[in-house]
Amino acid sequence: MPPTAPDPAAPGHVVLLGDSIFDNGAYVGGAPDVVRQLRASLPAGWRATLLAVDGAVIDSVARQLKALPADASLLVVSAGGNDALGEAWLLEQRAASVGEAVMRLADAQERFAQRYCAMVETVLKHRVPAALCTIYDASFPLPEGRMIAAALSLFNDQITRSAFSHGLPLIDLRLICSERADYANPIEPSERGGAKIAAAIAKLATAPESGSRVIAG
Repeated sequence: MPPTAPDPAAPGHVVLLGDSIFDNGAYVGGAPDVVRQLRASLPAGWRATLLAVDGAVIDSVARQLKALPADASLLVVSAGGNDALGEAWLLEQRAASVGEAVMRLADAQERFAQRYCAMVETVLKHRVPAALCTIYDASFPLPEGRMIAAALSLFNDQITRSAFSHGLPLIDLRLICSERADYANPIEPSERGGAKIAAAIAKLATAPESGSRVIAG
């Protein structure tokens, strides 16, 4: 369900679901984490709740939803990075041909897709406007970083398909966290990266449009 136009007389309540992309407090050295930055970015009267948990996987979102506030007006999901990390062992495997390697990655993509599609269906059952986030490319040194970004595109393909097939907004973290300073380490957002993420969420929450669209900053 895509977000509907907000009622100016009724401030909203944004709920963050997923993993350490939102629950990044342990990585910013006491600086504001994403949810604190989001609260500062939202208009007066708005609320933001963090249900995302560092280390969570796609299947964790269903458990997080059990604590969903009754007045939630927008759910934002950033999940799948840890599931993709769990498939990283494939990058170290030998293959007889490029085709064989691609098929192994295709199998991993299919496993991811099954879990991600089920998660999105669970989110939508709550009948609260929702948005999805891509997995960002992370900040690994070259040439490893190129290989990882290429592999992640297989999983991001499923995320974008899920967003567009359900008419949900998509926050493209690959375009938002595009500089090394956006990362506290290769896979966690820094204070600066968190500020960019929070700004994108606030932009979506306070000025939603009907139908699918991509938020890239």
